[in-house]
Amino acid sequence: MKILHTADWHLGRTFHGQPLLDDQQVVLDELIRVAKDARVDAVVMAGDVYDRALPPTEAVNLLDEVLQRLVRDVQVPVLLIAGNHDNPARLDFGRRLFETNRLYITGQPGAAVAPIRLEDAWGPVWFAPLPYCEPLLATELSGTRQHTHEEALRWQAGQMLARIPARERKVALSHAFVTGAAVTPESERTLAAGGAEQVSLSCYGAFDYAALGHLHARQHCGGKAAYSGSLMKYSFSEVHQKKGVILAELDKDGQVALEDVPLTAPRELDIVRGSFADLLATPDPAKVDNYLQVMLTDTEPVLDAKNRLEQVYHHVLQIQYGQLAPRPEETEEAGRRGKTDRELFEQFFRDVNGGDMSEKERQVLTATLEELAREGRNA
Repeated sequence: MKILHTADWHLGRTFHGQPLLDDQQVVLDELIRVAKDARVDAVVMAGDVYDRALPPTEAVNLLDEVLQRLVRDVQVPVLLIAGNHDNPARLDFGRRLFETNRLYITGQPGAAVAPIRLEDAWGPVWFAPLPYCEPLLATELSGTRQHTHEEALRWQAGQMLARIPARERKVALSHAFVTGAAVTPESERTLAAGGAEQVSLSCYGAFDYAALGHLHARQHCGGKAAYSGSLMKYSFSEVHQKKGVILAELDKDGQVALEDVPLTAPRELDIVRGSFADLLATPDPAKVDNYLQVMLTDTEPVLDAKNRLEQVYHHVLQIQYGQLAPRPEETEEAGRRGKTDRELFEQFFRDVNGGDMSEKERQVLTATLEELAREGRNA
């Protein structure tokens, strides 16, 4: 069975004020072509369909169009789960009706969620939808305390595996943070504090393949699990990442072969560096139409830099300065850091009076500081 694995579309995302929906549509058009040309047996989408729980109408319409083209035109079953950005209940709307057309949506976890049975030439392949599930929700659903995301995931997986014949092929769809996987700064929303969000790869040990979502960098986790990565680059920290989908092919024994297939956005994310004058005078022709972060090396702020740079670079989304000279107030603040109250007051006295305190004045200051300290302890 050949499976197209994708995740983290984040439909409706806006990046530094730039709506990305038109770009997302272009990339999804390419994804549909890949599904058709590769003659896949299933498309699985491992969560974060939308960028936020209440997506804009245009994003909902785009999802509707994409799913219709995959299911009706390409005639391939589609399986989709909720991620931490999605509203599970809203995503579940109409799912029972959609199943009759081989569109399988699983938003909310729970006892009502069942494994999905598809077939190829060698027999059944079972898909276990494991939508994003907070430990508190898993506790409520299971009736037993689930302290971490791993405990919640193991409970979900156990519910699925209990309903799948042990010797038949099994694929998990999961939206989670696997321990040791590469994280993209600024891209993935933190799930929990203190490492409680992480799950071990062994949670998927009973499955022949785990199609993962949540982390935006495409990566293979051992031989039987992988993150497809996000649909597009959604952070300047992703500039050097390759985006696309994974084609996962299961043989009759459940052995999986993975192929990375690139997808190309209409505009790349990129970074340019240099002085304002140099960038304006000699723009890089390969980058003038990209979405840009501009790193200026000027030591002083440049007036109206964004609008002026957009005369040559058409999509400047962010400007940063690498080495601005500190402002006087910043220098003063830096000089105050790490000093005691006594040292600060003595410095203030010198600045105002042009000289140091007398011995008597120092004694008065000492008594005052001690009194303030006592009042602070007794407050």
